Amino acid sequence: MNKSSRFMSLSGLSGILAGIYALIGTTLVYNIIYKDNPLTKDSYQTLVLDETSMLNIFAIAFAVVSISIITAIILSWKKAKLYNEKFWDKASRRLMINFMIPLATGGFFIIALIEKEIYVFVAPLTLVFYGLALVNASKYTLGYLRYFGVTMILIGLSSVWFLGYGLFFWALGFGLCHIIYGALVHLKYERK
Repeated sequence: MNKSSRFMSLSGLSGILAGIYALIGTTLVYNIIYKDNPLTKDSYQTLVLDETSMLNIFAIAFAVVSISIITAIILSWKKAKLYNEKFWDKASRRLMINFMIPLATGGFFIIALIEKEIYVFVAPLTLVFYGLALVNASKYTLGYLRYFGVTMILIGLSSVWFLGYGLFFWALGFGLCHIIYGALVHLKYERK
């Protein structure tokens, strides 16, 4: 594919910042969940959270996702402007559509699990569906995105064997992996 068919303005710095936001969010959630509950191998079977704790966890997750998206849009827009490229064109629309199909599908599936109070698979499935979204969108942007997506899928699948530790897998996937991916993109495509 040539450059005009790929969205090349993804910001590596936004990936790094998204990872940092995710690590801060997982630390806050860890303090809510495990403040009065000891962490054990079977925590997911005995863990009971009140409504206030659940709302706080959802608020933190919403804040992390929102701030990450806003940061990505602003920094990618600035990068496009710096390189005299269009931020919103056919390539970016295709990228967004292909990213949102698996992500929205996973989101609705996970909401249904939460509604049925089946929380144990939320962490693995968020990682898997996010990874699928990245792989699906990778056709329209940087090649690193495919490897990043496959890594997220593998982390999500690995998380199934350690169900009581989903928060740690989130920190690994959404935190550390974003930082590594962002750094790779920044070093390869953005250093001047």
